[in-house]
Amino acid sequence: MDAFTDLTQGFLSMFETGGEILLGWMTTILPMVVCLMTAVSAVVKLIGESRVERITKFLTRWRIARYTLLPLMAILFLGNPLCFTFGKFLDEKYKTAYYDACVSFLHPVTGLFPHANAAELFVYMGIASGITQQKLSLSALATRYFCLCVIKKQ
Repeated sequence: MDAFTDLTQGFLSMFETGGEILLGWMTTILPMVVCLMTAVSAVVKLIGESRVERITKFLTRWRIARYTLLPLMAILFLGNPLCFTFGKFLDEKYKTAYYDACVSFLHPVTGLFPHANAAELFVYMGIASGITQQKLSLSALATRYFCLCVIKKQ
């Protein structure tokens, strides 16, 4: 009976922890995302949606700009998950590949720009702690991550 009670308590504590995490997100991450989405929407409205669409259509005529420059700008300016909103301005046939490019860029830029993908920072910090213990340069690690991503996408 004690084993069953312990199992039940462990099962319920998993949901309690999930609830605590959700409440933490509701007071930190979610308001930030809502504010960023509002700001991006306001900037697009101020510039004019048709102008923004023309700029992105011009920029995305070239494959290298469409799958390297645009995702990189979106990730650096907006971070994860808002970087995907730049895909709104692409032709439908390019949206899937744009999403893939954003996802591929999110991890490597973490070392150079931690704000871009704060949720994945723990992975980078885990690798960085091993590099630090070996007395190697974190700048070199971050630069190599970034360069690898850019080269891999080409």
